[in-house]
Amino acid sequence: MSGERLRVCVIGSGGREHALAVALARTADVVVNPGNAGMAALGVSCSVGEPEAVEADLYLIGPEGPLVDGLADRLRAAGRSVFGPGADGARLEGSKAWMKQVLASAGVPTAAYGSFDQPGPALDFLRSLPSPWVVKTDGLAAGKGVLVTGDLDEAASDVVAKLSGASFGAAGRRVVIEEGLSGRELSLMAVCDGHRAVALAPAQDFKRAGDGDTGNNTGGMGAYSPVPGVGDDLVNEVMDGAVLPTLAALRERGIDYRGVLYAGIMLTADGPKVLEFNVRFADPETQVVLPRWDGDVASVLAAAAAGRLDSVDAPRFTPNASVPVVLAAPGYPEAPRTGEVIDGFAAASEIEGIQLFAAGVGKAPGGGGLVTSGGRVLAVGATGPSLTAARKQVYDAVPVLSWPDVKYRTDIAAEAARREVNA
Repeated sequence: MSGERLRVCVIGSGGREHALAVALARTADVVVNPGNAGMAALGVSCSVGEPEAVEADLYLIGPEGPLVDGLADRLRAAGRSVFGPGADGARLEGSKAWMKQVLASAGVPTAAYGSFDQPGPALDFLRSLPSPWVVKTDGLAAGKGVLVTGDLDEAASDVVAKLSGASFGAAGRRVVIEEGLSGRELSLMAVCDGHRAVALAPAQDFKRAGDGDTGNNTGGMGAYSPVPGVGDDLVNEVMDGAVLPTLAALRERGIDYRGVLYAGIMLTADGPKVLEFNVRFADPETQVVLPRWDGDVASVLAAAAAGRLDSVDAPRFTPNASVPVVLAAPGYPEAPRTGEVIDGFAAASEIEGIQLFAAGVGKAPGGGGLVTSGGRVLAVGATGPSLTAARKQVYDAVPVLSWPDVKYRTDIAAEAARREVNA
């Protein structure tokens, strides 16, 4: 393939996959399978049907569900080059209890925990912990299966609801209960080739639905990068103390992990501790990190898929700041109302310096325009010389887009911008 553009198939349909497609398209030909109507309206090539039917040099699997279900294994068995772990490695995200076992075996700093499938022992353990309490579904819950609360009765009710299957079905019939950690959160993604790993730029996201970190947990309502006060020393500490030991522990289990290890970190008074590992690019952190990646994204991911990260230069990132704000459907995350006509899509897409990342965007019946089709509908992103400049661009553009009862946070990156000004 020397001298030729790679053809990359990005598998998924969300804002993360849109951001990946935009970054990869700098040096590669990209098709997103299945993509969505918003991506297509912005010029991204989308295909329907089974991903195995798409001809490509590299397959990049975006969401966690297909990874846990073994899509990477099936593609590799068909002789395809894949960026994304097999089902064995994807178990890190598919089972939080198993992930905690791996972390313990690797000596990775993390919160004290217990895993339970019966309410009696679970409630006894819960009551033995000090406030705040953290209750997680063991299985996949699209980023919504975590409760952090200072109310013991609320935590106990959540444990019972999850174990009964009432709140998250099979995903919650085992729970992980953790001690609450305090500090600043940090997201760090690392590209892995089975033996080696290289860090991407750190970011911070906003999980709660409402301003001031209020409301329910979501898949993420916005993010920013870079993170003030987080430099190379801290990134290296996380890589050496968490990412590389986890990769080695997987290898000891016979798992050839080629894909992203995405570490959710709490910066505690005792140092960085892992809240969780995910096995794919983060969403919405990808929408801030990828626009800052200065170079050939496709070649790095292809080298990782081939087990040859040592054959390419490490990723470099511009000093520019990046901020996206997620616009969601009313009722998100509990019961999003969809099917609303999206006004201002074309106008917003033409604003200089603004990037739209389409997630829950569908075609109106009869082909007349675009409508909301998911909980998180769009992310409005911008890069600029500072967080202050980037977030101003974004929030100036957000009102151009609308649908009935559109929902978004007004405080994404606000505190970080203040720290940046006062630094």
